[in-house]
Amino acid sequence: MSDKVHIFDTTLRDGEQVPGCQLNTKEKIEVAKALEELGVDIIEAGFPISSPGDFTSIIEISKAVSEPVICALTRAKKEDIDCAVESLKHAKRKRIHTGIGASDMHIQYKFNSTREDVLARGVYAVKYAKQFVEDIEFYAEDAGRADLPFLAKMIEEVIAAGATVVNIPDTTGYCLPWEYGAKIKYLKENVKNIDKAIISVHCHNDLGLATANSIAGVINGARQIECTINGIGERAGNTSLEEVVMIMKSHKELELLNRINTPRIYPTSRLVSRLMRMRVQPNKAIVGDNAFAHSSGIHQDGFLKHRETYEVIDPHDVGVADSSIVLTARSGRAALKHRLESLGYFVTKEDIDEIYPEYLVMADELKVIQDEHLTVLFQKLETKREQAAVKTNS
Repeated sequence: MSDKVHIFDTTLRDGEQVPGCQLNTKEKIEVAKALEELGVDIIEAGFPISSPGDFTSIIEISKAVSEPVICALTRAKKEDIDCAVESLKHAKRKRIHTGIGASDMHIQYKFNSTREDVLARGVYAVKYAKQFVEDIEFYAEDAGRADLPFLAKMIEEVIAAGATVVNIPDTTGYCLPWEYGAKIKYLKENVKNIDKAIISVHCHNDLGLATANSIAGVINGARQIECTINGIGERAGNTSLEEVVMIMKSHKELELLNRINTPRIYPTSRLVSRLMRMRVQPNKAIVGDNAFAHSSGIHQDGFLKHRETYEVIDPHDVGVADSSIVLTARSGRAALKHRLESLGYFVTKEDIDEIYPEYLVMADELKVIQDEHLTVLFQKLETKREQAAVKTNS
């Protein structure tokens, strides 16, 4: 089995479904170019039949980028597929992503149908799309809650119909990691033609398990991860690109490779956040403002002695300039001395012992101590030094 994991970015499709985060065509092209520079393998550029704007954006993105595969989403309907084919006419490398519900919940309540009917519709969609595009991805929606033998049958039949990638979505984010991993393993072992297609994972974050489930999927044989920048997406969001990529990079024992240019992660995160007007939560892994910030005195002391005592990722690896020492009432003498010296002030242990009580009073009042506050503290210390020198000389 290849150790290459394809990174399928759906920021411009699933990510853009977040209320208030819609982009115009110019903004989508800007994001698509950033994703190309980041090194994603596939860009899901939109759902062309959903709106004229999405249709136009896919056409323009196809013209603007050349390296990634450009993917268009459809339902298992002829008119959707025809629209997708037209939207992809300028793409250098193109993929149609079609599919239908696989769980009994979706079959009964969404489609008011039967297993036999949705299976036939799924196979038809793949065969129809295959007439126009060689690279066909099939999504078995709500596979996370689907009956396993039926899911295996569906996957086998759509591969036989021409699917090159089979997407096993945990659409509602319900699965536990070992459960989802076991589902992928079951398909690897029970779908006789599974070697003819790549298994893809598409996990939602409703229970906060999207990243864990995606990693469990690739450990068990999936070789494509569908994800978004900053983990944006429907409801609680999708798998975060930055998280799965840095997990694979940090855990070399997994022997899972990807072609992401990791120093472009942080700039791309900030671009998406700005254009979509959606602030990244400060404690967000990898790209949050606090991801490489240290405020606890115990942590600061250990970090200043050796970075890896409290950081498993070098911030430069993801495009962050440096870690930061945040001075609060929880900070200790080591951090205070470090920050003063970084500002060019020479201080002794005795100096720190003298100003530390006043520093704590200031920190309790101000919450976070900035450089200008430290300047005030040091000026007071210098005044005391001068007064002591005058007194000694007199």
